[in-house]
Amino acid sequence: MNTMILKAFVKLQVLKAQLKDEQGQDLIEYALVVALIAFAAVAGMGTVATKINAAFTSIGSMLDSAI
Repeated sequence: MNTMILKAFVKLQVLKAQLKDEQGQDLIEYALVVALIAFAAVAGMGTVATKINAAFTSIGSMLDSAI
């Protein structure tokens, strides 16, 4: 009787270890983080590009008036 309970316990532990295997989870998490960063970068580029364009236009007009 004890042997049968011990075998069942060992099988449950092995099954638990197999279900707990999380090797692929890290890759998915990293991919989601990279996708989020890429999305934020693309979304923010419009604002940054507008501000950079305004800065260069301002510098260009200052140089034109100084010359």
